[in-house]
Amino acid sequence: MADSPCTSDVERLEAEWRDALFSKDEGELRRLIHPDFKLVGIRSTGSIAVDLEGWIEALQRMDLVSLDVRVMDCVCTHNTLVATVDAKWEVRYLGQVIDERVLLTDVWVRGDGDWQVVRRHSSPVPPGVNLGD
Repeated sequence: MADSPCTSDVERLEAEWRDALFSKDEGELRRLIHPDFKLVGIRSTGSIAVDLEGWIEALQRMDLVSLDVRVMDCVCTHNTLVATVDAKWEVRYLGQVIDERVLLTDVWVRGDGDWQVVRRHSSPVPPGVNLGD
């Protein structure tokens, strides 16, 4: 990824979010995630939309094994960062192992000086698709 003015901010924010996920640090997650957060996921079975409270509740039932994130691109304005993120994760959730690679679009907004993610869109990356590794 070519460095843009927001590259280091987005990489730091995504790393902080990843670390808070591993430690299940709800306070840190709430610092990073906007109260109006929504995760929108598209899968072969349909789409889902989960708000912050639903996402935090689901996290409590997850056992995160691994999570690798790579910021591929970002665009920034004064109070908004939009990041395209290549992520691969393995998680145990409700007795099932989920091992997938997804392409994420994260929208971060700045209010009172702190960045918070307000939207995340997640789409699976089909096997064999090259995202510019």
